[in-house]
Amino acid sequence: MNLVRAELERLAVRRFVQLMLALLVLAFAVTAVTTLVGSHRPSPTEVAEAQQAAAQERQALEATYQRCLAAVRGTLPPEEADGFPDDCTAFDSAQRDRLPVAADHLQGVFNFANQARPLLYFLILFLVLFGFLVGASYIGADLSTGGVVNLLIWRPRRIAVFGAKLGTLLGALTVVSVLASAAYLGAFWLVGQTAGMPGVTDGDFWPSLGLLWARGVVLVLFAATAGFAIATLGRRTAAALGAVTAYAVVWELGLRVVMEVVNIPRGEDWMLSTYLDAWLTGEARLADATMCQGVSGYCDGSYQLGWGLGLAVLLALTGGLTMAAFAAFRRRDLI
Repeated sequence: MNLVRAELERLAVRRFVQLMLALLVLAFAVTAVTTLVGSHRPSPTEVAEAQQAAAQERQALEATYQRCLAAVRGTLPPEEADGFPDDCTAFDSAQRDRLPVAADHLQGVFNFANQARPLLYFLILFLVLFGFLVGASYIGADLSTGGVVNLLIWRPRRIAVFGAKLGTLLGALTVVSVLASAAYLGAFWLVGQTAGMPGVTDGDFWPSLGLLWARGVVLVLFAATAGFAIATLGRRTAAALGAVTAYAVVWELGLRVVMEVVNIPRGEDWMLSTYLDAWLTGEARLADATMCQGVSGYCDGSYQLGWGLGLAVLLALTGGLTMAAFAAFRRRDLI
C-alpha cells in the first residue's frame, strides 16, 4: 500500500501529467463554450418548419423504396428502372439506423441527443492520446533519469515495483476518465437544456451511450498500457512516440497504398485501426472491391468485423507488449 501511495504522489507531481490535465480541461472548455455560443433555443416557427421538412424527407425515402420495389417487379418503365439494384434493402426505411427528424433541419441549434455520440468519440480520442502519452512518459522518464533505480533501493523487488507502477497508472486513468466524462457530458447536457434542445433521450439512448463510454474507457487503458510497455522496452518516452509514428506511416499509410495498388483482398484486415473501430463501435463495416470481381448484377462488396474480434486483437497485442515489458524490466541492467 505504501508503494502504491508513493507512485500516486510521483504521478501527481509530474509536470507533464499536470500539463496534459490542463490541456484536457482547456480542450473541453473551448469545445463547450464554442457550442454554447453557436447555439440558440429554436422558436415555435423554426420547429414547425423543421418538422415539415423532416416529414417530406421521410416521404421521399418511402417513395424511392416503392419505386425500387416496382423496378424489381418489372412494373416500372425501363428508362426509370435503370440504376435500381435487385435488392431494395438499402432503400428500406425500416433498415435505416434512424429516420430523418426535425432536429436534422434546425440550423444553429445544439441537439444533445444527436450530438452526444460524436462528442463522446471526441472525448475518447482525447483520453486515448492522454493515456498513451502519460503512460509512456511515466515509466520512460524514470528509466532514463535513474528514478527506478532509486526506487528499487527502497523496495528491491522489481516485479512488485513494475506492477505497482502499471496498476497505479491504470487506476488513476480510470478515475480521470470517469470524472472527465461526467463533467464533459454534463456540460453539454446543460447546453442542450438551456441554449438548445435536449432531444429524444428515452429508450436505449443512455444504455447505448453508456456502452460506448465503457468501451472507450477500456480503449484508454489499452493505450496507456501499450505506451507504458513500449517505453519500457525502449527505455525512453521517445521510443513509444517513435514506434507509433513509424507504425502509422509505414503500415497504416504505406502498406495500405501498396495493398490497394496490388489489389489484395480484404486489406483492411491487416490494419490495427480496423480492430479499434470494431471494438469501439461494436462492428466495423468495411468494403472490399475484390469481392465483386466477376459478379454480374448488384454487389456492394461490404463485410463486417464484430467487436469480439476487435477485443481479441487488442488484448493479444497489449498482453504481448506487457509480458515483454515485464520480462525486460526483470532481467536487464537498469543503470
